[in-house]
Amino acid sequence: MLAHLRGAIERGEYAIGDKLPSEAVLSKEFQVSRSVVREALRALQTLGLTVSRTGKGSFVVATEPAEMPTFGHYSARDLMEVRRHVEVPAAGYAALRHRPDDLDALTGLLERMERETDDTLWVALDSLFHITVAQASGNPVFGKVIEEIRDALARQSAFLNQLGDRRPASNREHRALVDAIAAHDKDAAVRAMNTHLEHVERALTDIVGASPDRPDRG
Repeated sequence: MLAHLRGAIERGEYAIGDKLPSEAVLSKEFQVSRSVVREALRALQTLGLTVSRTGKGSFVVATEPAEMPTFGHYSARDLMEVRRHVEVPAAGYAALRHRPDDLDALTGLLERMERETDDTLWVALDSLFHITVAQASGNPVFGKVIEEIRDALARQSAFLNQLGDRRPASNREHRALVDAIAAHDKDAAVRAMNTHLEHVERALTDIVGASPDRPDRG
């Protein structure tokens, strides 16, 4: 459904200023739940193609994605800069300073994420996983920073899952990180978090740069 709507907007089937069909109409047309429709509409907003007007619906504002997606109050660039400067060193400190209950919490979250089939629940667990890694660093400031951007991280995660099918790869990358932390291997933990963030950034670039109809654009 999302790919169809994005393609229709980029082909000009919905012109700038046009209102998209309502949630109820889209739900019936594509035979999906209203929650799936809402996530698709949110993704279109994140891409900068539409805006939501309270009580009125979603309206087309552009026919090409914005150069940089926005998640809540923060752009993808904002998030990636902060995550590289906070989560990478935090992962290294977590390998050196984590307590047994930190590792138990991370392992439990990892196992739940690997079993989870509901996208919404997985996204919530993903945000909690990253907060827990930061808290395991032993420095409460790292944890506070990641908690501050928790909503934006969840929006980004949902966006990547919907348009980039990132869940399986994220689970593998999280597993490598937990293994490194469990082994008290600071360098491996830093590499694992760096790799994870590099893949997130690459997925964002691929999603924004390639439309359903022009996969080689940009």
